[in-house]
Amino acid sequence: MAGHSKWANIQHRKGRQDKLRSKLFSKLAKEITVAAKMGDPDPDKNPRLRLAVKEAKSNSVPKDVIDRAIKKSQGGDAENYDEIRYEGYGPNGVAVIVEAMTDNKNRTASTVRSTFSKNGGNLGETGSVGFMFDRKGQIIYPASVGDEDTVMMAAIEAGAEDVQSDEGAHVILCGDTDLNEVSTALEAELGESESTKLIWQPTTMTELDLDGLTKLMRLVEVLEDDDDVQNVTTNFEASDEVMDAYANS
Repeated sequence: MAGHSKWANIQHRKGRQDKLRSKLFSKLAKEITVAAKMGDPDPDKNPRLRLAVKEAKSNSVPKDVIDRAIKKSQGGDAENYDEIRYEGYGPNGVAVIVEAMTDNKNRTASTVRSTFSKNGGNLGETGSVGFMFDRKGQIIYPASVGDEDTVMMAAIEAGAEDVQSDEGAHVILCGDTDLNEVSTALEAELGESESTKLIWQPTTMTELDLDGLTKLMRLVEVLEDDDDVQNVTTNFEASDEVMDAYANS
């Protein structure tokens, strides 16, 4: 799973982490509010809210921000957000899935479509690229939590499907509907994870050179900067040399 830690390092070296921090906080808070409004405001009784709070904590969102987001869901003036998935193709035919939460579907659709067209991509219909991804639960632990065999055994016991380990992290994958159960079992065995969330896992990859990667990341960065966009997933892959060259560009 070299791609995970390597990509995290590139994001950090490119200064994206700090730039996105405040936006990340607001997006995680929005997910908490929506999850609490859709179900019980008690995380112990609401699996989606529990995962949202867990992910927020792992990203160092302050407790008062989390509590305020939950409280906001119970107020009569809480916004109503629609969850929408957009699918399309980026530069060089890379598949792109954009997950959004919006209080104005027309505004968000127009912005996402414009962003694709201005950055060498094309927005498609729902399902146009989704078949190239599987919905999975992803739990990430630092390498320091234990060796590969220890984590593998804990993951199997917890009901996970796969573990991908490298020098930076252990990435554990499970069925999307099993994420709450698997993450709870792993937490009892390994402690708090670095990240616990649902992802789109590519089943078909598209190889990029440096020029293609640079164009794709420009599209991804503009999409991620939109307040309505929660997550952006692509199916690109690139050699270590290309990744290093992009990181140092």
